[in-house]
Amino acid sequence: MTLIEHIRELRNRLFKASIGLVLGTAVGIYFASGIFDYLIKPYCDYQASRGTSGSCLLSASGGPLDPFLVNLKVGLYFGILISAPIWLYQLWAFIAPGLHRRERRYTYSFVAVAAPLFAAGVVLAHIIVSKSLHFFLGTSSHFTVIVDVGGYFTFVTKMMLLFGIGFEFPLLLVMLNFAGVLSARRMLGWWRQAIFLMFLFGAVVTPSPDPFAMSILALCMSVLYFAAVGVALINDRRRGRREMYSSLDDDETSSIDFGDHETIQPGERVTISGPVTSSDRVGGTGPVDPPAPLDDRYDDAT
Repeated sequence: MTLIEHIRELRNRLFKASIGLVLGTAVGIYFASGIFDYLIKPYCDYQASRGTSGSCLLSASGGPLDPFLVNLKVGLYFGILISAPIWLYQLWAFIAPGLHRRERRYTYSFVAVAAPLFAAGVVLAHIIVSKSLHFFLGTSSHFTVIVDVGGYFTFVTKMMLLFGIGFEFPLLLVMLNFAGVLSARRMLGWWRQAIFLMFLFGAVVTPSPDPFAMSILALCMSVLYFAAVGVALINDRRRGRREMYSSLDDDETSSIDFGDHETIQPGERVTISGPVTSSDRVGGTGPVDPPAPLDDRYDDAT
């Protein structure tokens, strides 16, 4: 394909992905009310624990457009999620022709692992939100706390998104190991720096100032990091068995395995076990075809 044909194919793929995203957003807006009920469930559980289950309402102090904008955001996020098979397929259909068969197989495996990891991070974030609300909203009984709908939605979705992305970090390390960029020995040697960076990442990205969400995210990422090291060790060992001479230097000769054969000493005469027969005679050559006319040797371009 020429460059223009690639650009046209990319345009068609993006158009189809946009149609899938629009349809998914429409479905998300239709179910936005039920999805938002699931998101505010931690806040309603907190109100129920205080004996005020009937006041599970959020404030729209930002303006009259806040409820509409929140429902639109809920529908958009849910539409991106449910239309993921469509736009991911369009992206894959554009990239896959340039990959080898082994690279395609690895991509299938990584996508199959990435989806459960992201879902696990989202579920863990939802549980942490439900626990952290009891800590933040119940610190004092001298205040009447009015939770804004826009701020609450931003807080919950940011927690879910960041936890989901954090759970994908060890998978990125495994991908680098399979690509031959990062070895398991180097990953194991950097475990102290990696744990420090994970706690720093949790402290920076978590929207809540409490140390609990940061610590839980960093600990989960640390466990997944060592799991990634284990997968990298298995892959390096398998790669080492496949590449027999990978441990030799460029100017180093490899040893010769004679097996069951006897080693020939210097100066020793070698005897032939049987007579040497002559090869078959080569048949005669055929007549040479006459040269083609000059007009038939070239095409229109040459």
